Amino acid sequence: MRGIRPSLILASSLIVGLAVWASAHMERVGARMSVSADRLLATLSSAQKAKASYPFDAPERLNWHFIPRGRKGLPIKELSSEQRALAFGLIQSGLAGSGFLKATTIMSLEQVLRDLEKGSGPVRDPELYYLTLFGNPTAPGRWGWRVEGHHLSLNFVIEDGKIVSATPAFFGANQAEVRQGPRQGLRTLAEREDRALRLLQALDDNQKKTVLFAEKAPGEIRGANTPQPPTEPVVGLAHADMNGDQRSMLWAIIESYSEDMPEEIAKSWLDGIREAGVDQVRFAWAGPGDRSQAHAYRVEGPTFVIEFNNTQNGANHVHSIWRNMLGDFGIPAATH
Repeated sequence: MRGIRPSLILASSLIVGLAVWASAHMERVGARMSVSADRLLATLSSAQKAKASYPFDAPERLNWHFIPRGRKGLPIKELSSEQRALAFGLIQSGLAGSGFLKATTIMSLEQVLRDLEKGSGPVRDPELYYLTLFGNPTAPGRWGWRVEGHHLSLNFVIEDGKIVSATPAFFGANQAEVRQGPRQGLRTLAEREDRALRLLQALDDNQKKTVLFAEKAPGEIRGANTPQPPTEPVVGLAHADMNGDQRSMLWAIIESYSEDMPEEIAKSWLDGIREAGVDQVRFAWAGPGDRSQAHAYRVEGPTFVIEFNNTQNGANHVHSIWRNMLGDFGIPAATH
């Protein structure tokens, strides 16, 4: 140990300790998911299991989307009261409290759309959200699960009790702000929008020129229904070119996504950003800096991409997503 300062030894010990802590906690969440999935499976009939269960390597595992469409899996609509409690227990195991509230609120917005559209649009049903399991949750090796329906797609992969992937993680809301009826004023994804607007407003004129990637916001996020995230060149204003307050605002946007996941997943995401270099993270905006007009933004770094889009239905229809640039669905991007 001669020549090594005690402070460096302590710092190294802390880093090792944090790595062990993170691994143990990721295993604990993964174990909760396995137990929750197994308990639900134990209550299903043969017909229900046939709907809910697929091999881990089934192509269906990568067939994600957030539009209203037919899906593979077991819908909440077909579950008994006991089974529903267990199903929501599994969903809750994959989210923090704020994320679980968002997910269930997104489901409930289908009733708002049903009341507004009065049968003129797609089928709107708060119970048409599907649980799908891939592989055996109690066997060694990898298994995964998904909960998905209109405006919600959460995808997890667990290996030997440890979470190895929690992306794509999609949350949407239509209406982004409920403008009439008993739920008037409800904004399901307000933090994701408001924190980005605050950063945009805090930029000087030159920074705003750099941050703007399109005068008119694109009509949709990139990569919907693709197994891996988009790989176009990163655009926008770099963290390194922001002042201290602006950097804090940028980090707050990132946290508005990570804080909806269990602490263990959120920590893994944020640690990955720090390790890859926060200064490489960029913020980009499209459209006017006005919540009432069509707008979109991106936050991108070497390990992740966030996309937010509010352009449809008079800028009252949000799509937002976190994806892993190293590979979604637990599949290394370079090999896909």
